[in-house]
Amino acid sequence: MAIEISICDNVDETVVAALGKLIPQLSASSSLPSAEQLSEILDHDASTLLLARDGDTIVGSMTLVVFPIPTGTRAWIEDVVVDERARGRGVGEALNRRAMEIALMAGAKTVDLTSRPSRKAANRLYQRLGFTARETNIYRYQA
Repeated sequence: MAIEISICDNVDETVVAALGKLIPQLSASSSLPSAEQLSEILDHDASTLLLARDGDTIVGSMTLVVFPIPTGTRAWIEDVVVDERARGRGVGEALNRRAMEIALMAGAKTVDLTSRPSRKAANRLYQRLGFTARETNIYRYQA
């Protein structure tokens, strides 16, 4: 069966349960998103939650954030996760391609993302899709 990428426009128990299984595969330290938190993402003008489905089963997700700044419209891809049982089937590529398409249609001049060096397959995918490593320091303030 082909993987279908869709924009999540409604939070229901299926979406909450799927992200409850996916998020721990992305980050062991993150708490599971509630239906209210997911609804807040859907309601935010800058955020688009994409879901990858294999039939009725959600096998991946990502968040695309598109925002205007004085130097132009920019986009960030965040929280890309593919269920471990669906990896190697093009799910991540399909999610990224759809996000890039949405970002470019929204007028984004660039699409950025970060990926830990240990995520070798993901890094190969991003390079294959045309992303290039930037010489920059990434800083984080933790509240």
